[in-house]
Amino acid sequence: MTDLAITAAQPPASQAGGWARGRPYLFYALQRLGQAIIVIILAYVVSFIIITVLPGNPIATTLGNPQSGLSPAQVQNVENYYGVTKPIPVQLWLSISRFATGQLGVSLVSHQTVTSLIGGALSYTLGLAGLALAISLVLSGAIAYGAHYLPGGAAMLRSVPSLFLSVPTFVIGLVVIREFSFQLHLFDVLDPNSFIATLFAAITLAIPISAPLAEVLISNLDHESAQEYVLVARSRGLTQARLFARHLVKPSMLPAVTMAALIAGELMGGALITEEVFGRNGIGSVMYQAVSEQDTPVLQGVVALAAVVFVVVNLIADLVAPLLDPRVRLAGGRREAAR
Repeated sequence: MTDLAITAAQPPASQAGGWARGRPYLFYALQRLGQAIIVIILAYVVSFIIITVLPGNPIATTLGNPQSGLSPAQVQNVENYYGVTKPIPVQLWLSISRFATGQLGVSLVSHQTVTSLIGGALSYTLGLAGLALAISLVLSGAIAYGAHYLPGGAAMLRSVPSLFLSVPTFVIGLVVIREFSFQLHLFDVLDPNSFIATLFAAITLAIPISAPLAEVLISNLDHESAQEYVLVARSRGLTQARLFARHLVKPSMLPAVTMAALIAGELMGGALITEEVFGRNGIGSVMYQAVSEQDTPVLQGVVALAAVVFVVVNLIADLVAPLLDPRVRLAGGRREAAR
């Protein structure tokens, strides 16, 4: 969803403020919002079709099990609610209509609403993912700053992202549990949802997530440092720290924001794996149980949630991009480079 082309020339400050505000930005934001809604609906339709066209009737198979405790009449009522005996277009329309109003159906196993099941687990997963993203931003920024400015350590720090990417998340998690829980007793694996356990789980998830962010930051810091405005700033006697904070961070952050949006899917997937390794409650456990028990409504709800999160994160990145770099001009609802 993010497509940028940025030139080295920097326009006057008055022009920069006007490009990121006013009617062009409002039109751009509304256009991106409309595109996001369309993408969410299309993602829901695709996931519905994939799940629906699977052989057999998952609802009838699950509810027809004697252990479900439901009578044939109750099973028939559930089938009528989901419209499984009707044509697929009718089922799709019923499902989209309920999805638009926040109704995701009822679990075939626990008989709870899918909204309540996902809502109860969502706070744990979002808390873990949000903390991991914050840690990854700090970690990637520290790596990029050190690789760019620390004498003698640049070569070593530039190889750190490749090291982070080469180690699977579950291996990092097992090492963290062994060293910090079993050896140092800094957190208790029997209380995985405590703040300290959540912090170490977030660090586990942040390590691989920070690798692509650090690589993008390092590359863009190298590019921005060679620009003429940086040479002018250095000629005025600015220290490296002030030069980094005042002139290099914002233009270098724009591709990092784009990358952060693109790795939203990896962040969610990594959160699910991390939850399983640390034994945490969250969307991961809900999805695992839904898959193992063929709980189609819950699985459909989890897939829809993943699509919404990915699209919303990319929408935020698109809306923030013109505010981070004034060289991005908005025209006709599109972003284009200032010339």
